Amino acid sequence: MLDWMFCMFRFETAGESHGECLVATVTGMPAGIPVSIAAIDRELWRRQQGFGRGGRMKIETDRAHIVSGVRHSKTIGSPIAVLIENKDWKNWSEFLPVEENDGRKKTVTRPRPGHADLAGAIKYDFQDARYILERASARETTARVAVGALAKALLAEMGIQVLSHVIAVGSERLHRAAAWEELVELSQRDEVLLACVDAEAEQRMKAVVDEAYRTGDTVGGVFEVVAHGVPPGLGSHIAWDTRLDGKLAQAIVSMQAVKGVEVGFAADGASSFGSKVQDTIHYNRDDRKFTRSANRAGGLEGGMTNGQDIVVRGLLKPISTLRRPLESVDLTTREPALAAYERSDVAVVPAAGVIGEAMVAIVLASAAIEKFGGDSLKEMMRNFEGYLEQVKNF
Repeated sequence: MLDWMFCMFRFETAGESHGECLVATVTGMPAGIPVSIAAIDRELWRRQQGFGRGGRMKIETDRAHIVSGVRHSKTIGSPIAVLIENKDWKNWSEFLPVEENDGRKKTVTRPRPGHADLAGAIKYDFQDARYILERASARETTARVAVGALAKALLAEMGIQVLSHVIAVGSERLHRAAAWEELVELSQRDEVLLACVDAEAEQRMKAVVDEAYRTGDTVGGVFEVVAHGVPPGLGSHIAWDTRLDGKLAQAIVSMQAVKGVEVGFAADGASSFGSKVQDTIHYNRDDRKFTRSANRAGGLEGGMTNGQDIVVRGLLKPISTLRRPLESVDLTTREPALAAYERSDVAVVPAAGVIGEAMVAIVLASAAIEKFGGDSLKEMMRNFEGYLEQVKNF
């Protein structure tokens, strides 16, 4: 755990893909934050949706079980512990026991290119990559989404919302900006295809996934996370490890299969002149507010929020488990072999967007607690409202 990443609001996860359960612990939440189990379960449900998901999603029905830190639907200031049952455990309990048994195992000796299998086996001196892939699996992000739901509950008290949408699957892309209202509507749907706000673009994306299904391949894409209602001044410019854009970038790239991150319109800006990139500053005397011509910076300047929507994108590679396996080497014989295959997904970009929301919410909640402090919601909100008054009178 990086201390600079989560200064006061801290979380850890434990558990394996086919283990008995996933566990998340959270410390630093002020007392009095309303917590809804139904809201957490809704986030867990959203993570499981999307065209291209594999058979595992038909087995698991993720539900949060809070065992500490929340009483009578409110946080009490003590550490929060959340358990999420793996229903598939019943099929794996004899292969992954805590204590030694008769030695029955489901070994993985043919590492998958692009996965943690080989690097982890070398690092931990395993001739079987099973224990590596069990923890490296994106199943772990289920626990992160539960933590993110708690972070969202804290942010909601300050009027901050975090949502996502898919802007690319493979070579097909959304070629327009999405309005915040479209993201709200998207998050409320009870059926999720590919989490794109544009129906025509979504059908083009679906065709790409269909092709991956047909050929035994996988496909990646790009998701965008937007944080709405964030006040200026979260984060800091004074040191490399206090800059909020750096923390957000690390949080997104920490997600399995994410290989890149973009804050605002960084890629377009890199190929443009400065006069075309900066968000020019204006002042509305009637409202006594500073305004911007655009939001190319993605709501962050100098490592601090500037009052506009935070916009962060994650670039997701195609996942590593293919039904048409790639070339590999057997760890036991050192002979050429086809990579191992386990039940898996074809496309996970919508799910990655929901996980991205969780990670952005966690970083923002940490930044909010760091700035406004308080052991209780009442104390934190008093500090927050005082700061808003300062901003208003600037």
